Amino acid sequence: MYAVSAEAKGLDTVVSLLADVVLKPRLTDEEIEMTRMAVRFELEDMNMRPDPEPLLTEMIHAAAYRDNTVGLDRFCPVENIEKMDRNILHSYLKNYYTPDRMVLAGVGIEHEQLVECARKYLVGVNPVWGSAKSKDIDRSVAQYTGGIIKVEKDMSNVSLGPTPIPELTHIMIGLESCSFLEDDFIPFAVLNMMMGGGGSFSAGGPGKGMFTRLYLNVLNRHHWMYNATSYHHSYEDTGLLCIHASADPKQVREMVEILTKEFVLMSGTVGEVELERAKTQLKSMLMMNLESRPVIFEDVGRQVLATSTRKLPHELCDLIDNVKAGDIKRVVTKMLRNKPAVAALGDLTELPTYEHIQAALSSKDGQLPRVYRFFR
Repeated sequence: MYAVSAEAKGLDTVVSLLADVVLKPRLTDEEIEMTRMAVRFELEDMNMRPDPEPLLTEMIHAAAYRDNTVGLDRFCPVENIEKMDRNILHSYLKNYYTPDRMVLAGVGIEHEQLVECARKYLVGVNPVWGSAKSKDIDRSVAQYTGGIIKVEKDMSNVSLGPTPIPELTHIMIGLESCSFLEDDFIPFAVLNMMMGGGGSFSAGGPGKGMFTRLYLNVLNRHHWMYNATSYHHSYEDTGLLCIHASADPKQVREMVEILTKEFVLMSGTVGEVELERAKTQLKSMLMMNLESRPVIFEDVGRQVLATSTRKLPHELCDLIDNVKAGDIKRVVTKMLRNKPAVAALGDLTELPTYEHIQAALSSKDGQLPRVYRFFR
């Protein structure tokens, strides 16, 4: 996404600049080398950060979609950085920067003015990479596989300052949901809001989600857990509902069982009050986000690119209002039939086997199979 905020009277100049940046980037050797250095730094920084969420998100996708589409590396592998040159970038741009994949969106301007500028600066322009037809477009569809990715890592020395952060093991468990093009996308969005969660040190307050299930059932009852948060990733052809949790390495088995129980409980009774609260929170989050103009034109661009149309906020609110408890139960029952995806980071001595996690999610109560240890 390339975005500019400017006075409406400067529209002509703004679209001209955008067209220049998108279709005629210079990509000098110095810029490419500086970017290589920046990418190296960001990769090092990501592995040292106390917040492992970006790394875990990468791992859960790799486990859920092994060796395909959204399961492939999102961050550039270190060994590939040097290979990135102008020719490779031009090859990518030629394949993916095509008119059928572009949306020009504007907020606070007249539609006809924007159309006129598009005709002037974007139609019939010869891009810097030439006008040859794209040929190597990846049109593969996501194949959900399920599975586990484990990274044993010493997390005892991860700290932002003089106060050490306790050593934690991080677990993320996910199941396939649905694409954002399906009708079930809205029930899954409500379910994700209903699960909620966050860190154990989050301050309370209106809209903080202190009445969500992961706060009430997990963080409020198990004070040794540092975090329990629900995430919903949705794409054009698939989706993933995950819960991320962290705790002391000695309590990993107990933490995993708490998560599997929460997944199984999703298919049980949904209270009228908690459902209405989740729907209200989702609507308020949607409306608050859309108060910002940059967010509005990103929303317009994303929706039109993905669905060729745009649902207005009141239409989305109506869809949210129409979600019933039965819809939540239906989508969860279907979701629980899939193999789980598991990402584990840290000291994994107490981590249950993947087969045991799968068995717990298939059971009626979410309990892990008992493990008997014999000592001589």
